[in-house]
Amino acid sequence: MDLSAVRGATSNRRVRVAVDVMGGDHAPEEAVQGALIHARAHPEDDLLFVGDEVRVRAIVGTDLPPNVRFVHAGEVVGMDEHAAQNVRKKKDASILVAMNLVHAGEADAVVTAGHTGAGVVAAILRLGRAPGVDRPALAVQMVTESGPFVLLDIGATTDSTGEQLYQFAEMGALFAERVLGVEHPRVALLSIGEETGKGDARIQRATELLQASSLNFVGNVEGKDLVKHAADVVVCDAVVGNVVIKFFEGLSQFIFGLFEKEFRRPPFGPVAYTLLRPGIRRIRRIFDYETSGGSPLLGVKGTVIITHGRAKRRMISYAVAVGAAAARARIPELIAETFQRTPLPPTAKPAGPQELAG
Repeated sequence: MDLSAVRGATSNRRVRVAVDVMGGDHAPEEAVQGALIHARAHPEDDLLFVGDEVRVRAIVGTDLPPNVRFVHAGEVVGMDEHAAQNVRKKKDASILVAMNLVHAGEADAVVTAGHTGAGVVAAILRLGRAPGVDRPALAVQMVTESGPFVLLDIGATTDSTGEQLYQFAEMGALFAERVLGVEHPRVALLSIGEETGKGDARIQRATELLQASSLNFVGNVEGKDLVKHAADVVVCDAVVGNVVIKFFEGLSQFIFGLFEKEFRRPPFGPVAYTLLRPGIRRIRRIFDYETSGGSPLLGVKGTVIITHGRAKRRMISYAVAVGAAAARARIPELIAETFQRTPLPPTAKPAGPQELAG
């Protein structure tokens, strides 16, 4: 999430962020060190390190910032474990303990690099869905030359129905308008063709609902259109969304890798790099996905930020900053207020935690 675009992030309200320091491929070392970076740079935020207190204390040592405290959790939902089963079985899992802190009013946000499915299931079980929301969605801001657009869902739920895609569109449009300041955001469905009717049955059903809504629906967009900023909010199923962002990240790394090889190639490569270095650095900053920190889980009654499982300390520090900014921006409250005023159409079937990505 682009912090510079979050209008509510300028609030001076002190917030408490529960960090699941046991979640992620490089936990707890990288999660702890990343959270410490934010804690030291932002004394106005209180951080709760949720995890195995003995292991976490050994990493922190004696240099503990005054705005950090420990909350012990004796279990972890592993990255290779089934989400719904293990969240229910492991009552003392760090992700559940972190969600309980928000539910009890002892924290304002949760940040985790752990199992995405476990984070989604734990949020639903402990915090609950916003009124009228059947399934939550993970949203991310994707970069284009003319500014970012919101893509969702990128990993929260799979096998979404047309009604659920419509709900994602409502939440994404609200996020773009009320949080990012996009007036009357353009909403589109990601599909296999621009023409109306292209796509599977759920895309067609979502099209019907969006055409009948008050949203600024501009139709379908294809993958090639994403970098053109053809819409401010692009909606898709979690599987498609997750593939899109990971391909985008992999492609950008591949391209910059090719540049590095060419710039090392004698005799003109080093000379070319010297001339192009300022521009290359500017472009690299635009494509630096680590600065996005993490993705807000829209549709639950609480601020939840889920970041990459492979995130290291730098990205973790940005994720904590995103959690603090999102809490100040009151994103869940805005969604709940809007949906209470304008009920969403009923979904085809109720969704339980076992149906979520995991």
